[in-house]
Amino acid sequence: MEKIIDGKVIAAKIREEIAAGVAVLKAKGVTPGLAVVLVGDDPASQVYVSMKEKACAAAGIFSDEHKLPKETTEAQLLALVDELNRDERIDGILVQLPLPKQIDEGKVLEAISPKKDVDGFHPYNVGRLVTGNPLFQPCTPYGIMKMIEHTGIDLTGKEVVVVGRSNIVGKPVALMCLAQHATVTLCHSRTRDLAAQVAKADVLIAAVGRAEMIKGSWIKPGAVVIDVGVNRVGDKKLVGDVEFDAALERAGAITPVPGGVGPMTITMLLYNTLESAKRRVKG
Repeated sequence: MEKIIDGKVIAAKIREEIAAGVAVLKAKGVTPGLAVVLVGDDPASQVYVSMKEKACAAAGIFSDEHKLPKETTEAQLLALVDELNRDERIDGILVQLPLPKQIDEGKVLEAISPKKDVDGFHPYNVGRLVTGNPLFQPCTPYGIMKMIEHTGIDLTGKEVVVVGRSNIVGKPVALMCLAQHATVTLCHSRTRDLAAQVAKADVLIAAVGRAEMIKGSWIKPGAVVIDVGVNRVGDKKLVGDVEFDAALERAGAITPVPGGVGPMTITMLLYNTLESAKRRVKG
């Protein structure tokens, strides 16, 4: 097992497979299509959308971008989503979050057709994930599972501790680990004696969004550590949710920040778009 789980290397390998799959569909006259909707001018969202556009181009996926002013009304955004649901060129719809205050995020996510919900956030797709029959799996948790798979560890019977209970990462990744027969503990800000919970983890997934909250001394020797957190400290330095240097000494394998989970999220978005296009071909 490699000590550093390099998200860039794993993502590059999967993207090669995606590009090959896209080429097969194009030979049949079908180009996978991803619509990306950005409302407003949030700088981080603009960077993400730009990265998604480049990734689509590299994989041969048709990227349909919609950049809307921050004054856009909920009704206008819902009308666009409805139009994209009916557009046969589009296999995946991604509405970049967060949305401006005048728009109800839940209402917009529910308006996206579950068959084009490549983010995996629609209640229908969440329900399918809970019942063990997923259509789309959320991109960041899906990327985490690919990274765990890359280490070669079999999750059957293993103790997995997830720190963070968000709908985007914590809850879905806990369900995915459960589906692979792990024993899962889901921790959060009100968990008593977090250090003791972390110490029992064969696999630790940290997704709490607090800089170096999880101390290296808490890590079980030989554990696999997946750090989802990206926290800015000072002007430039980015750190994860785990105290990296100290954890590195104890862990069997660990993701760096940056260069760990980050590259996997967009990769799995492309993967989900390709899978959706394959279903379109099958009809």
